Amino acid sequence: MTMSVNTISLGLFIVSATALLGSPGPGIASLLAVGRTAGLVKGLTYYLGMQAGLAIAAGFCAVGLFSLLDLIPDALDVMAAMAAAYLLYLAYRIASAPVGVAITDGRFTSSFSAGLLLGLANPKAFIAFVSLFASQTIMTGDQRADATVKWLLVIVIMVVVDFIWLSVGTVLRRVSMRPGTERALNLTLGALIVAATLLAFL
Repeated sequence: MTMSVNTISLGLFIVSATALLGSPGPGIASLLAVGRTAGLVKGLTYYLGMQAGLAIAAGFCAVGLFSLLDLIPDALDVMAAMAAAYLLYLAYRIASAPVGVAITDGRFTSSFSAGLLLGLANPKAFIAFVSLFASQTIMTGDQRADATVKWLLVIVIMVVVDFIWLSVGTVLRRVSMRPGTERALNLTLGALIVAATLLAFL
């Protein structure tokens, strides 16, 4: 069978991937918070870790490695629990920080490993990946090529969409606010992370 590109499926896949991967969830909530508290330069470390983790998770879905997880089912549960614990810690640090402290003194840190862990164990992302890879057929006649193209498209979309959310958080960092408004924003960001985490993991 000759391999060909289904342009309609390609367009539908891009739209679906952008909607699924760009909608609010634990990862995006954390990117907003990291951008707001750590800034763009320091936030890039966390962002790059998350992209690496998401790329690996998407790769698992693309080649059907979920069957391997059946051999060690507790591994994913442990990683998910660790990711949830980190998100809740992040929410606490942001919500409880004295006004201005998280922005001016650099005490808030975000690491590559924390982003990597969340990218690998984000349940919302896994659900999105499984849905996407099982939906449209972009490359007809070659399943490997189809999975590879989808994986590459997902990575490109994630990199762009997540950077936009990190940048939004960075913009919030530069906005001059009254103490009461800043406190309300910190509490809102903390609550958003908790809510997104609970929805994703439940």
